[in-house]
Amino acid sequence: MRTKDGHLTVLVALIIVLMTAGAIVSGGNYLSLFNLQSMAGQVPEIGLLAIGVMLAMSVGNGGIELSGIALANLSGVAAATLVSSHLSASADPGMFSLFFILVALAVGVLGGLLNGLLIAYLKITAILCTLGTQMFFIGLAVVLSDGRSVRVGAPGPLYEIGNGYLLEIPISFLLFIAVACAIGFVLRYTPFGLWLMLNGSNPKASEYAGFPQNKVIIATYTVSGVLSSLAGIIIAARTINVKWDYGTSYLLVAILIAVMAGVRPEGGYGRVVCVVLSAIALQMMSSMLNFMGLSNFVRDFAWGALLLGFLAIGRFRLTDFFSPQARPVTTSVQSPQARKP
Repeated sequence: MRTKDGHLTVLVALIIVLMTAGAIVSGGNYLSLFNLQSMAGQVPEIGLLAIGVMLAMSVGNGGIELSGIALANLSGVAAATLVSSHLSASADPGMFSLFFILVALAVGVLGGLLNGLLIAYLKITAILCTLGTQMFFIGLAVVLSDGRSVRVGAPGPLYEIGNGYLLEIPISFLLFIAVACAIGFVLRYTPFGLWLMLNGSNPKASEYAGFPQNKVIIATYTVSGVLSSLAGIIIAARTINVKWDYGTSYLLVAILIAVMAGVRPEGGYGRVVCVVLSAIALQMMSSMLNFMGLSNFVRDFAWGALLLGFLAIGRFRLTDFFSPQARPVTTSVQSPQARKP
């Protein structure tokens, strides 16, 4: 175990640096309430996808989730297409919002379950499996929408999820934090969290210990699918329309967030709090680049450079300089309390 997390220290320092630099380049506008609310409102959709990527990477076996944004778009498109054909968003906003959310979540469960079953029982490599299902989800969304955007409208309850505020904090951001806390609790205090991390760090030990490996993999990718559908719900609530190709860059960004958070590509380690801070830091950087008047091409360059940089940091364990009390991570079975979310 680690008594002090170097990645957590680095991310906190990075956020402080970004806040300071942003305030300087913007003359203080960067830290205005409006801009802070704007940044917080944009974090949840990509943050939820990044937590899904973290779970898939942590469970091991070369796990990674490449179908997240495609499933998020499919959830929104399927829900908008099905619910709009039976209910009116303007005539009955409450029922429309409820059934939209339920249908989107159901699509997320089915999509994640499909990934889990293919990986667990057919032993398809995760990266190839989710690449294939990514194309399947995209194709299905195109067929359902005829390749066009589908209007959701602005039914009150659904609109509030994406654009409302509670105590000056975006509701979508509060939802994101609540989901992150719930997953962090599960990873730290339940047997499922122990099984997931051990399966990633040492699948042989997990097998010999009698842990339900296939069930853990299926559950992990199903949860990831639910997170994708939640992201799809927030996207629909924020943009009023849904489309099969929304957020084409989100796949790279979600992986970047997970890598910045210290999630190990080989599996066995990941902290939800670091993923949350990583998502916040990346959104702060994007906003600062906008204040500097730089183009999206510069932003993409910065993201690519960050991905390579944090991969190097993880490869050579440079964050150990920020965790002097760290001890080598063992692969023996530990109690859930001995691990951090």
